[in-house]
Amino acid sequence: MSFAVFLGVVSADPDMLQDVCVADLASKVKVNGFPCKAAFNVTDFFFDGLAKPGVTNNTLGSLVTAANVQEIPGLNTLGVSLSRIDYAPFGLNPPHTHPRATEIVFVLYGELYVGFIAANVLVAKTIKAGEIFVFPKGLVHFQMNVKRAPAAVIAAFNSQSPGTLTIATALFAAKPTVPDNVLAKAFQIDAKEVEMIKAKLAPKS
Repeated sequence: MSFAVFLGVVSADPDMLQDVCVADLASKVKVNGFPCKAAFNVTDFFFDGLAKPGVTNNTLGSLVTAANVQEIPGLNTLGVSLSRIDYAPFGLNPPHTHPRATEIVFVLYGELYVGFIAANVLVAKTIKAGEIFVFPKGLVHFQMNVKRAPAAVIAAFNSQSPGTLTIATALFAAKPTVPDNVLAKAFQIDAKEVEMIKAKLAPKS
């Protein structure tokens, strides 16, 4: 006689065990998520931060405005969040990953070249207003505005806190720093070039 044991596979945040568990962001207790506040009100479930375009006058020409559990405590345990991403003309949301969520973007306006890498294969296409593209959980992906006009998307995630790891920043601006010889060998460049990249990506004081 044989039998199979099925282990639960969680594809997003774990299921909630009560109607609401509004995040107590000030709590000193550390759990996988946030402890619940004793009392809550309507403001815990409201956020208007995605209504207006973000300011994109930075080096990359893009800005991500997150609507996650940090901004909306009522999202705690609900397993969803949104972001608005604004792009200057030819702006780039650089290669990055979301370790805890799949992402789906809906183009509000503009035209973007978007893609992700799976098993060293680039999966990419140009999308425009009203179109959707999906980036699987944990895979490196990017979006670039291909027009001389602003663009914007709404991004949805199956996590209250998807996390973001920007590849270049993680490698060249980590604290403490990744040794120059490691980066030089990995990228087949010399130590001087490593230092130049680190200087450009260093946090601005």
